[in-house]
Amino acid sequence: MPSATAPYDLIDLSVPLQHGAVSEPLKPKIRYIDHKKGAWQMRFLFGVKAKQLLRSRGLGWAMEKVSAITHTGTHVDAPYHYGPESEGRPARRIDEVPLEWCLAPGVRLDFRHLNDGDEITIEELQAALEKIDYRIQPGDIVLLQTGADARLASKDYFQQPGLGRDGTLWLVEQGVRVIGIDAYTIDRPFHSMKKDFRASGDAEVLWPAHFAGIEKEYCQIEKLAHLDRIPVDHGFLVSCLPVKIEGASAGWCRAIAMVPKGE
Repeated sequence: MPSATAPYDLIDLSVPLQHGAVSEPLKPKIRYIDHKKGAWQMRFLFGVKAKQLLRSRGLGWAMEKVSAITHTGTHVDAPYHYGPESEGRPARRIDEVPLEWCLAPGVRLDFRHLNDGDEITIEELQAALEKIDYRIQPGDIVLLQTGADARLASKDYFQQPGLGRDGTLWLVEQGVRVIGIDAYTIDRPFHSMKKDFRASGDAEVLWPAHFAGIEKEYCQIEKLAHLDRIPVDHGFLVSCLPVKIEGASAGWCRAIAMVPKGE
């Protein structure tokens, strides 16, 4: 049987869901249940004794119990994350996001020259597109490369540039339905927004890229990684199909780039 992935090289763009991760303000917890404990569970469920499990030499199954918010690790945010309505309609939740939004052509835009707290403006977006001689097509998944993923295991991970309201709306107006970033948040970092709010008292500086989704419907992929491993700036596919969690504001995903062989 021919492989569905044969024409493509697959590049993992995800970070793991990790117990107590430094890169998570709300720490996930993973309880690992090994094969010995699994044998006890099988005894509880089936009434079987460990010595009767001959083929497994007295061992049972392994499994894990995860306690984590849906915005942990690499994940897709649904429009419902930004507010109860989007474009005047009930905002879609993660199990309502169209699948075709999450498997589409990708384009990578490089913003590694920007500093912590800088805004990725419309002008920056246009300059990045001009640099790679590309025009956004409706349905494209735009990947914003900041380089923050290289600091994933450090507290410096939270130093990053990010989109504002204007840049987000401009991308969506080009027909983009999904925007991804290799950093903690698609907005500027929390510490930058907090500093600006304290100085101005203007709440418009808080979460503007996310709140733009109330006006124009879109999804985002946060905490991507390894965008530097994609050998081309465009001409590849992105798959970011989220876990189907009923009624949720986000879903974990194993994001990948599908690059045609020979690129």
